Parts: sequence; C-alpha cells; structure tokens
Amino acid sequence: MFQGQMARRSIPILKQLFTSPSSHLTPTRSVTYMPRPGDGAPRPVTLIPGDAIGPLVTGAVEQVMQAMHAPVYFERYEVHGDMKRVPQEVIDSIKKNKVCLKGGLATPMGGGVSSLNVQLRKELDLYASLVNCFNLPGLPTRHENVDIVVIRENTEGEYSGLEHEVVPGVVESLKVITKFCSERIAKYAFEYAYLNNRKKVTAVHKANIMKLADGLFLESCREVATKYPGIKYNEIIVDNCCMQLVSKPEQFDVMVTPNLYGNLVANTAAGIAGGTGVMPGGNVGADHAVFEQGASAGNVGNEKLVAQKTANPVALLLSSAMMLRHLQFPSFADRLETAVKRVILDGKYRTKDLGGTSTTQEVVDAVIAALD
Repeated sequence: MFQGQMARRSIPILKQLFTSPSSHLTPTRSVTYMPRPGDGAPRPVTLIPGDAIGPLVTGAVEQVMQAMHAPVYFERYEVHGDMKRVPQEVIDSIKKNKVCLKGGLATPMGGGVSSLNVQLRKELDLYASLVNCFNLPGLPTRHENVDIVVIRENTEGEYSGLEHEVVPGVVESLKVITKFCSERIAKYAFEYAYLNNRKKVTAVHKANIMKLADGLFLESCREVATKYPGIKYNEIIVDNCCMQLVSKPEQFDVMVTPNLYGNLVANTAAGIAGGTGVMPGGNVGADHAVFEQGASAGNVGNEKLVAQKTANPVALLLSSAMMLRHLQFPSFADRLETAVKRVILDGKYRTKDLGGTSTTQEVVDAVIAALD
C-alpha cells in the first residue's frame, strides 16, 4: 500500500519534470567568454551612411546601439558614389579604428567613375567578402533549411578594373587570377568552416572554359582542402551552381568563389532565403573589416524606399551584430540578433519587401522594444 501511495505521488512530479524541461534542465544564462581588463571600453567605429537608403538604415543601427548602450561610438563621414575617390580622411579613420559600418554606395553606370566600393576593398586589402544567407523563423520562403555562407575573393578577377579600347569598337577587359589571392581566400573559407563547425566547402568555378584562370583558383582550393581532412570539399561549375541554388539550396554550406561569381551567387542565395533586405555581410582583411548589407541588388538605389522611408533595416542590423561579435562583444550581438528575430517571428512589423506595410522607424521601434 505504501509503495502504491509513493508511486501515485511520483506521477505528477515526473510529469512536471518531463513537460517543463526548459525551467528545470536549461540554464537561464549561456556561458560566455571571460573578458580581459579594459575589454568593455567603448570602441570607435567609422560610419559611412552612403547613398539612397544608406542614411535610413545606418540611422536605424545608431538608434538600436544607443538603446542597448552598446560599447561603440561612431565617427561619421559623408561619402557618395559619384565621388572620384574615397576621401583620404575616411581611409585614415578606418585604418585607425580597424572597423567600419557602411550603407550602400551607388556606382554610376558607364562613364569614367570607378566604384568606391572596389576602391575601399583594394585600399584596405579587404580580400574576403562574407554573406550569410539563411532562413529567418517566421519568414516564409520557397525553401527551408537554407543556411549558406558565400565567401568571395574581393580584390581581383573581373573587378581588377583593367579595361581598354584596343581599336574603336573593340574593348578588352582583363580577368586577373593569382595563386596568392586564390590561396588566401581558400584558407579563409576553410578556416571559417573549421571555426564555425561547418561541414562542407564548395568551390564555384568555370574552369571548363577558363582553364588557366579558374584552373589556378581550383588548384589553390584543392591544395588548401588537403590541410582540412575533417571538412568535405567539392566543386561546382557556376552555371550549374545557380540552377542548384534555386532548386535545392539546402545542399550548400560554405561556398568559396572568385570575385564576379561570388556577387552573383550571394545575391541569388539571398533572394532564395528571404531577400536582400535581411541578409547580413561584411568584408574583412588581415587588419580591417567593413560591415554592410550582405547583398545589395535592387534596393540600395531605390528612391521610392527613401521617399516613403520604408527601407528594410534588418540586413544592416544583423550586419552590425556581426560587427559586435567581431569586436568581441558577444552578449550585445546576441541581444541584437535575438530582438531582430523576435520581430520577424512576431510578424507585426515588416517592411514591404517582407509582405508588410511598416516604415523603417516602426521596425526599429519594434526591435528596441524587443531588446532584453
């Protein structure tokens, strides 16, 4: 009889244990890193609002950073895509601060004005571009389980800017691929995969046609792959890659590409995972990092978004979370990412590109309200 009474008393206790695992088995605070003395000192960050929607979305980041008292402060510089060069004082500021947050810079079509984005990458040797394309909970897309990181060589290839008119009506454009740049982007991709517990690196190429240039890129990737036996390595031709991306994107993990292919692949992957308005990214070199919207096609120069103040700030907010993690402020990065994801999941405040009617400011206010 005593055993029967004990058994009956145990049932509700067991039910409580198994039905509420989060309250009994999960710690309320995750383990974080132990900072060194002085790590909490505010860090200066160079801020380039940029063109069109740039001031709107960088302004959104400033508001959120201020609301959560993030240990950063911004040094603002006005740079616009129609300038002939990035002002030297801006370059000096980034070299001093090591970190920059920027809105989009519009590059004029044709003419003699070179891209300031390319100038920045070359001047600061930001040789790796990283775009993370992933499904956000609560945001419906055609494909699920998408979590792709596109790592693109950022300083050579078709973006070398070596063009000339041989004779009237005939233009020659040089694509430059070097073993040095190919090796270091491959090393960065494999190192990223290793440090982030990624399982596979895919090299994107067109070596069946450009046998020497893309052949050298592939040769470099293969050499680096042998040093990471725990990470699967494969290769895919760029046209087949685009088809596979739109049909079965979940097969990809980390992708490493030459310059032009990476631009195309990153924007395609971003469109699959939710659009350019929500995909974070950045450019990094040995000494400096510039964080910006991961994929820029279609919205950076959209004047209608500027007039209606409806640009989506999510991409740059998530990029600024990447920046906070880069600066070794992981708890602030986690708070920001969690707040953004809560707003997306709730679905009440979304800009037009995500099927909503909210303004940029309404999304910002919702993110600030969702901060822990």
